[in-house]
Amino acid sequence: MTITKERKAAVVEEYRKDASDTGSPEVQIAILTERINGLTEHMRTHRRDYASRRGLLGLVSRRRRLLDYVRRHDPQRYLDIIGALGIRK
Repeated sequence: MTITKERKAAVVEEYRKDASDTGSPEVQIAILTERINGLTEHMRTHRRDYASRRGLLGLVSRRRRLLDYVRRHDPQRYLDIIGALGIRK
């Protein structure tokens, strides 16, 4: 459901553009993807956890908005990030 500090730091380290980058859209999308993957696994075993389902839908919506922003401003960055995260087919 939540990701550990160590895992979050590893994700930030992997997707950041420079040494002080922690809030670029790529980093935010990568962190949201980690949280979404964790909640998806949780939902597979707890099908009737509607509160977690609502949170999962909120995270997916937030990631979708960030991806739309990146696609509008730099289509190549969009393709790079979805390829790296394996979001689309």
